[in-house]
Amino acid sequence: MNKKEKIYEMNRRRFISNAGLAAAGLTLMPSVVAMNSRRKSKNDKLNIAGVGVGGRGFGVLKAVESENIVALCDVDWKYAKGCFEYFPKAKRYWDWRKMLDEMGNDIDAVVVATADHTHAIIAATAITMGKHVYVEKPLTHTVYESRLLTKLAAKYKVATQMGNQGASGDGVATTTEWIRNGEIGEVRKVEAFTDRPIWPQGLNRPTEVQPIPETMNWDLFVGPAKMRPFNEIYTPWNFRGWWDFGTGALGDMACHILHPVFKGLNLGYPIKAQGSSTLLLTDAAPVAQKVRLVFPERKSLPKVNMPEVEVHWYDGGLQPLKPDGWPAGKDMNHHGGGVLFHGSKDTLVCGCYGRDPWLLSGRTPNVPKTLPRITTSHEMDWVRACKESPETRVETLSPFSEAGPFNEMVVMGVLAVRLQSLNKELEWDGENMRFTNIGDDETIRTVISDGFKIHDGHPTFDKEWTEPVNANAFANELIKHTYRNGWTLPDMPV
Repeated sequence: MNKKEKIYEMNRRRFISNAGLAAAGLTLMPSVVAMNSRRKSKNDKLNIAGVGVGGRGFGVLKAVESENIVALCDVDWKYAKGCFEYFPKAKRYWDWRKMLDEMGNDIDAVVVATADHTHAIIAATAITMGKHVYVEKPLTHTVYESRLLTKLAAKYKVATQMGNQGASGDGVATTTEWIRNGEIGEVRKVEAFTDRPIWPQGLNRPTEVQPIPETMNWDLFVGPAKMRPFNEIYTPWNFRGWWDFGTGALGDMACHILHPVFKGLNLGYPIKAQGSSTLLLTDAAPVAQKVRLVFPERKSLPKVNMPEVEVHWYDGGLQPLKPDGWPAGKDMNHHGGGVLFHGSKDTLVCGCYGRDPWLLSGRTPNVPKTLPRITTSHEMDWVRACKESPETRVETLSPFSEAGPFNEMVVMGVLAVRLQSLNKELEWDGENMRFTNIGDDETIRTVISDGFKIHDGHPTFDKEWTEPVNANAFANELIKHTYRNGWTLPDMPV
């Protein structure tokens, strides 16, 4: 046995010891000691594994099918059937931990497109094994998980990409170039919205316990979240509307719509956050939300200052009011949403993914193209980066060094909504990932169910509330989840 084989065997044995591999299912994460990933030449093909391949994951894998798709993992084999049949040579798995244990030496890169709450644990484990990772948006479920993936990617020097495809499109680049060139002056307010959700939200938690289909491994779907009885309302598509598994319309679409905002304005951590919504339930995201995030003054650019700026978000059918001068009859919604950059000289408008930017004044800027454009695809640009050495690699356009902090901004909006009953603007210490103005004695309650009924033609509500809980403890749990027994993340790099 050579040295490399000995290292792999040591890691494999440690993984098996820690994970307690058994027929009944795996329980713990593998060791954080990284295995050496095979390095490919630029003319060679990557060996790619997919985790969560029934929906968006299938699309990503088809976009990189010029490479070798060697392994497919999903907890719902009915939903994944199409992908399994499309890539018949790929080995099939229920559990991604077993896949990485058995095929770790034969996998170069991993595509993660599971429910939001398992993105981080899969990606973090793959990174510590030296695997390149492509993770669908939102990057993670929490602020802490975003920070973790950012630091792990830097430590292990792997190629990364978040699946916000607009990052590789012309719209984000053009919008950013116009702003940085001073075409609209200083921006102190931004308004953005999406027409989502297009899945159910604002629902009471189902009380019916349904039998688990033979094609579904429910325990693995729940993963690090708290166990609950199976109900078909949670998956495969509707997970986005349930707090334990998704991040609502904001988490789904802000990663597309707010990217030109984050990039164009050089945003970092917000310093203040406030949210409001329709009825906020313990389990389900609300039907509609409004969020305001405040970002501090940033370093001025050569042609424009970067003052303190407010970013306002709307979803659930809500939109900003049309500004003065808006063309009568023009729909603000462009491919799922839109953004208004209110500058001191002009207002810049773009659609989802930063599409088709234009100025409210009607002027068309003549600005040099200084940012890169991708001529292949968002997915294949990641493949290109995977094949380059860390020392000379040209980064993708949504690497975790940018996508991680950006995703923190997105899930901060979720925090603002879920903490709205504190009835105040929250002050945020981004560096230390904590709120600074929640008192030790403050408590918070949320609605378990609305108790809606119609009796003799009259609608009635009999809301069931949680018991008051410590607000700081509640907030900290949203910032960094306590994982279910048997599921752990790698440690945060120093």
